[in-house]
Amino acid sequence: MKKVLLFSFFLMLGLVISQVLPALAGDNYALVKNVSNTFLFVCLSFIMINVGREFEIDKTRWKSYTEDYFIAMATAAFPWIFVALYYMFVLLPGMYWGEWDAWKENLLLSRFAAPTSAGILFTMLAAAGLKASWVYKKVQVLAIFDDLDTILLMIPLQIMMIGLRWQLGVIILVVVLLLIVGWKKMGTYNVRQDWKAILLYAVVTFAVTQVIYLVSKKMYGEEGSIHIEVLLPAFVVGMVMRHKHIDTKVEHRVADLISYLFMFLVGVSMPVFLGVDFAGQASAEVATVTGSQPMMSWPVIALHVLIVSFLSNVGKLFPLFFYRERRKRERLALSIGMFTRGEVGAGVIFIALGYNLGGPALVISVLTIVFNLILTGIFVVWVEKLTRSAYRLEQAEDAREQV
Repeated sequence: MKKVLLFSFFLMLGLVISQVLPALAGDNYALVKNVSNTFLFVCLSFIMINVGREFEIDKTRWKSYTEDYFIAMATAAFPWIFVALYYMFVLLPGMYWGEWDAWKENLLLSRFAAPTSAGILFTMLAAAGLKASWVYKKVQVLAIFDDLDTILLMIPLQIMMIGLRWQLGVIILVVVLLLIVGWKKMGTYNVRQDWKAILLYAVVTFAVTQVIYLVSKKMYGEEGSIHIEVLLPAFVVGMVMRHKHIDTKVEHRVADLISYLFMFLVGVSMPVFLGVDFAGQASAEVATVTGSQPMMSWPVIALHVLIVSFLSNVGKLFPLFFYRERRKRERLALSIGMFTRGEVGAGVIFIALGYNLGGPALVISVLTIVFNLILTGIFVVWVEKLTRSAYRLEQAEDAREQV
């Protein structure tokens, strides 16, 4: 629980600092932002490599995972769709409902609601003594597939943002090659996996994507640059490693510190919104529909945060309607376990910032992640009670059958 509260604290701290940073940094603001973004991408790469390391499946039984993948995909899709529709039809005036630019912006920004925080979830369920339960084993598969689906779907969403250009073909080719390498070489390489090695891999992964971007930018300009986000490359780097479980205090402490730093830097990356008249800005300054919307009062924002949280979590209840061979309380526990949000969702918001998406929808998205992080302890206690209750019933039935 302490870890979850610290996630929320550092994200909020970063958000507060983002509002005063331009004044504090002055003429050095651009440099400070570049340094901050570099550290943020390295942290995100570190986190995604670890997510990839957790992706362990038996390739000889790949067909048995088909149902799990589609359930995970739907579990990620429904919160995303619900929030996207809410952003479109509630936050935006009717004049934008038929505009493609408004749709693609909200489809990208609302994607933050899709991913479950695998790291937070696994840690808290294991600490609750549920590692041997069906819920824990199944949620491990669904949460990883959930993250994978989020990463893959971010690619067409980003393509929608940049439009049809020849660079699109390069990005698609890179994605296909990464997926092929990841599948064929999954768990192949027996390399060092302590925190220092993972951090080095993270730096190299980010450096490669950045070099591709800078070289293409120099040759073809900003509009013709090839920008490959670190999400998928970092995930594949972790995927091809033969996973080693290094369970030491130092490893956990460093991983937590990097996650805290990441959440803080995501908050720092937020644009200034306090005291800004978004609707009154010149059209040359605002290139997006979401970024041009007027800021709301804090009570109204709080109401939207509650509604968006409700919609995203209702969407996560999809597994409740499957796995009929298990008790309803186990399926409910599995669904509630998927409520947890964290680093990957925050990473989606940061990517959305790169396309100048902003306005009240951005603030609501960030605060929704904070709100769900605060509720994570309640979610896990709920999962624990449902799982233990189902386990006791199962034991009682076994005892009756033996009699």
